[in-house]
Amino acid sequence: MIKSMTGFGQAIYDNGTAQLSIEVKSLNSKFFDLTLRVPKAFADRELELRNILSEKLERGKVSVTLEYVRTADDEIRQSYNSALFKSYFKELKYLADEVGVSAMDTIFSLALASPDVVQVRLRDEVSEEEWQWVRKAFLEVIDKCDSFRVQEGKSLHNMLAECCAKIRENLKQIEALDPERVARIRERLKTNAASYLVDNGFDANRLEQEILYYIEKLDINEEKVRLKTHLDYFMETLDAPQSSGKKLAFISQEIGREINTIGSKANDAAIQKHVVVMKEELEKIKEQLNNVL
Repeated sequence: MIKSMTGFGQAIYDNGTAQLSIEVKSLNSKFFDLTLRVPKAFADRELELRNILSEKLERGKVSVTLEYVRTADDEIRQSYNSALFKSYFKELKYLADEVGVSAMDTIFSLALASPDVVQVRLRDEVSEEEWQWVRKAFLEVIDKCDSFRVQEGKSLHNMLAECCAKIRENLKQIEALDPERVARIRERLKTNAASYLVDNGFDANRLEQEILYYIEKLDINEEKVRLKTHLDYFMETLDAPQSSGKKLAFISQEIGREINTIGSKANDAAIQKHVVVMKEELEKIKEQLNNVL
């Protein structure tokens, strides 16, 4: 079953000590194009996350955002440079004494607010237990995105199968019209040749050979057979367990080649109408295949 490259997955998790938010979006692209946004605490896990995404989603323009906030953490994150504070306080007190000010509270506040006195310690590391929880949640969201792709793929499958069926139906109409076309060509060639040669005489056998030569040049039987084969192969690939957008694109190129040849060789207005319809359906197929994984 084919998959779409359009997908979306999102979830918020809370284990009592931290809250985790993950969002995965994907659009169509010829290659795997990833934009990954994770907190600094997970910087050393980024390569692993990229490998997981590449393996699970394979291809597409993928955007991933991961947010992680600890909600129950009593660790003290702030410390003070005592020696530097004392130096600032001493200097400020000296200046206050110089001008006759004795507001010790103000001096204390100014010293505490001086540069580099307060030092914030951020805990960037995550424990193995935290990482395993995040990794499990990450895989669940990717599965949601992949399920979205599967559902979109079902819609694409139906559209592509319908277009393929319309091409096949128009091919049947061409097959029904082809014998009459050949007969008209044969008669037209005989009439034209006879009108040119009536005064000079001609060899009937040679004329028949020439007619057969031109009819063979305009024969489309091989193209009709190959087009049927390509359509069968397209549907076989479409129904295969593994999604293969690139393979379907190659087959559609071959389908287009046979349709174009039929149109150019047929030289018949009635058949040409069906060729135009087949080309329209093939364009729909090519457009939809841009989003098939």
